[in-house]
Amino acid sequence: MKLFPTGHATHPQWRMAAGLVLAQLRAQMTLPDYAPSPTLGLLYITDHYGADAQDILAHLSAELPEVTDWSGTIGIGVAANNAEYFNEPGISLMLCALPSDQYRVFSGVAPLGSAEMSGFEAHTALVHADPATPELNELIAEMAGRTSTGYLFGGLSSGRAGALQFAVGGNGNIRGHGAASGVFSGGLSGVVFGEGVRLVSRVTQGCQPIRTGAAREREITEADGNLVLKLDGQPALDMLLADLQVSLERPQEAIEAVRNTLIGLATAGSDGIRRTGDLGSDVLVRHIIGLDPTRRGIAIADQAEAGMRLTFCRRNAQAARADLMRICAEIREELEPEEQTLAVASAVAAGEAEAAPHPARRIAGAVYVSCSGRGGQHFGAPSAELQIVRHALGDVPLVGFFAAGEIARHHLYGYTGVLTVFTSE
Repeated sequence: MKLFPTGHATHPQWRMAAGLVLAQLRAQMTLPDYAPSPTLGLLYITDHYGADAQDILAHLSAELPEVTDWSGTIGIGVAANNAEYFNEPGISLMLCALPSDQYRVFSGVAPLGSAEMSGFEAHTALVHADPATPELNELIAEMAGRTSTGYLFGGLSSGRAGALQFAVGGNGNIRGHGAASGVFSGGLSGVVFGEGVRLVSRVTQGCQPIRTGAAREREITEADGNLVLKLDGQPALDMLLADLQVSLERPQEAIEAVRNTLIGLATAGSDGIRRTGDLGSDVLVRHIIGLDPTRRGIAIADQAEAGMRLTFCRRNAQAARADLMRICAEIREELEPEEQTLAVASAVAAGEAEAAPHPARRIAGAVYVSCSGRGGQHFGAPSAELQIVRHALGDVPLVGFFAAGEIARHHLYGYTGVLTVFTSE
């Protein structure tokens, strides 16, 4: 599999930014290591261009007639290799060269049909979703159930003036799309991939437990909807206040401490708190949305059930950096063969300054979806998060966006990053 061409740019005028992106793509498509005739475009734009989304898609489609399928969304920031455009105009585009019988674009006007009806069996899926969609968790779980692996990756649109998604299949010729514009709002859209498209994906957490030792993770022993009443048999509110070392007798101090506290939820038997003290990949970080002094409970932004494990945690830049480097190292380790030719060994071992994209790394392209509360602002400098990815994973073609929630497997996450790479055998 050849490398996927990518382009990214910022400019107050979208036509200028699109021109810069197209110049990068066309230059790469002439190089021997890059795919010369890709057919699937993954397009991410910042919400500064939201009003021009339809014109941008139409312009890029006209300039790249060989690209017949499009998917993507809008965010308050977009990601590219080694760079992020956050709270500024930006376009990030990757052109994927995949067998036409190994992917399908879906949307509200062209939903994913059953394998029996369509003749296509979904293996994995890239999903973009509108955060205002009712019963979103259930829709994500249902979508995951329609793939053979149960694995989704993607995120929720994060445009401040509304959520938009791009979805065009077969240049409008696939049944269902018809004369649809290709720009949608509401529901889910994306791309499903067949078994022939190899993916490696990891979730990185951005929070750290407040407590250390065995007491950092507790069992929910009583709950009522989204209200956690007891932890390890004790009133949940009392345990929260004890961990934060605050009292309701000093309400302002207590409210401030609670506002800076999140909870991590994990079901029994899942990947919870690791021995290192980090949150596992199955932990779902949620907000505390209220306190119930009468019932001594804690209201959380999710449904709580007895038997779940709960951890009080806070965002932590150092933990987020270390965990991001960990998942990149895991991906590299999974892709590096036990026996390497000299060319492969040299490409894999190249320093950051020499790490030009190289097929020997077996990564044709990558999609990175990060929380809108992360990015350089959380890691300490502009583009710092994407620079960590480049330094740890190597220089690979990459696009993505900063989401209002991240999707991995059948879960909707928060304050995480989801890194997925397209890889060759």
